[in-house]
Amino acid sequence: MEPVHAASDFIREIIDEDLRTGRHGDRVATRFPPEPNGYIHIGHAKSVCLNFGIAQQYEGTCNLRMDDTDPAGESLKYVESIINDIRWLGFDWGDRLFYASDYFERLYEFAVELIKQGKAYVCSLTPDEIREYRGSFTEPGKDSPYRNRSIEENLDLFARMRAGEFADGKHVLRAKIDMASPFIVMRDPIIYRIKREPHYRTGNKWVIYPMYDFAHCLSDAQEHITHSICTLEFENNRPLYDWFVDQLIDWDHPQQIEFARLNVSYTVLSKRRLIELVEGKHVAGWDDPRMPTVAGMRRRGYTPEAIRRFCAEIGVAKKDNLVDIALLEHCVRDDLNDTAPRAMGIIRPLKVVIDNYPMGKTEEMSCPNHPQKPELGSRKLLFSREFYIERDDFMEEPPKKYKRLGPGREVRLRNAYVVKYESHMKDAVTGEVTELHVSYDPVTLGGLPEGRKVEGVIHWVAAHNAVPCEVRLYDRLFLIPDPAAADTEDFLSLLNPDSLEVLSDCIVEAGLRDVAPGARYQFERVGYFCADLKDSRAGTPVFNRIVPLRDTWGKLAVK
Repeated sequence: MEPVHAASDFIREIIDEDLRTGRHGDRVATRFPPEPNGYIHIGHAKSVCLNFGIAQQYEGTCNLRMDDTDPAGESLKYVESIINDIRWLGFDWGDRLFYASDYFERLYEFAVELIKQGKAYVCSLTPDEIREYRGSFTEPGKDSPYRNRSIEENLDLFARMRAGEFADGKHVLRAKIDMASPFIVMRDPIIYRIKREPHYRTGNKWVIYPMYDFAHCLSDAQEHITHSICTLEFENNRPLYDWFVDQLIDWDHPQQIEFARLNVSYTVLSKRRLIELVEGKHVAGWDDPRMPTVAGMRRRGYTPEAIRRFCAEIGVAKKDNLVDIALLEHCVRDDLNDTAPRAMGIIRPLKVVIDNYPMGKTEEMSCPNHPQKPELGSRKLLFSREFYIERDDFMEEPPKKYKRLGPGREVRLRNAYVVKYESHMKDAVTGEVTELHVSYDPVTLGGLPEGRKVEGVIHWVAAHNAVPCEVRLYDRLFLIPDPAAADTEDFLSLLNPDSLEVLSDCIVEAGLRDVAPGARYQFERVGYFCADLKDSRAGTPVFNRIVPLRDTWGKLAVK
């Protein structure tokens, strides 16, 4: 894989300075630490590209670590999906796959060390009481009545917590820092809680689990990470990150750096919201092509190259912002324009009969697989008296600038003849046009006689060997650009009811009968399509529209 490096940004400037001053020696070690309680999405993809990209750029390392400290909702299924998605994006971590659960024993020892230092204690306040004692942004907190338990009592209680003697919520272990700190996160935060929940890797071995803020920084330190890159919501937690490392680590300390999280228009990236969409069956699973998950984008037909390019284009910012999804679609379209072979596909077919074409005759028409890439070769399409065109390519009363079929009009069929409208048939009940009749000019196959001009060109699929297929047209998942910021509790009311349209009477050229799942094509004049990874079968293809042909972002960017 050819890495896609973004332009210099403030994170790379920090790393450049660290290398210049020797802060971490000559090492650059990053990590990507997802929690395996769901599939990763485009926001995670940005972090993947950043962390692995920096490691590639500086010839360092990037670990993959499952941050599995909360067994509720975590599973091997999610671990496998994360591994598959990151590999599909084009990155590899070698033998550096780790789990926070690998460190449970060491983290317990770290907690015991804090107790022995007099910097942690077992607190028996209820969760509501802990919140009350913590204070507010304007009021300092107050000490827990259990804050001054002896070291011996705390060690005993903590060991008994581990042994499972107490009920969930009966005790917690808290760091002893400063209940008057201006940083609320430093007001004796909880570092261990009792939770009788089996872990997908350790089973029932543990009934106490470390909190994220305690486990994360010490896991970084265990792996000798130099730059712990995370999103802005962890900025307020940085003093706590540094405090734990300062108390317990006597080797090179990892450095936390925060950047703006990615927000993309017309979707949500909150994992809680995505879980709600999946569990409420508002979408067809984590890999629904409307979802902003990597699995969903892969199934829709997005390419890893396009996603990496998108992440490089948006760069690394210090303030959260909303990125137009049209930029992502532009990157996908730009990549597919170069790589996707062309094919003939009709999503709303209208039958056409050439009245003056010989009955039973067929001809082979040579069609390039890519108009700008002759090295991709060509294919043969059989042409016959009956074929299909897009319903939109005929109008009974066309406007003046309409360049397709209509009364008194003629068009060229792509790579075939010029045909002229003669008549049409309608359904007697609905009034819908059901069939066109045209005539063809046999001298127009290779070009037009001198002085003759035909402006319109349309695509077609021969009727005698057309392959029936299903086409799924995907649109925005939500009705408004920023559903996450909407002033409503019912975010589901903002879902776009027309985000999926299924067309079951579509046809494609004969060569796509046994198309491989995941294969991408440009259906000429229609859009980019992908054979669905799950539902497409040999002989009965199912195509997802990846993106339309029209690039609104590109047009805006030019202006």
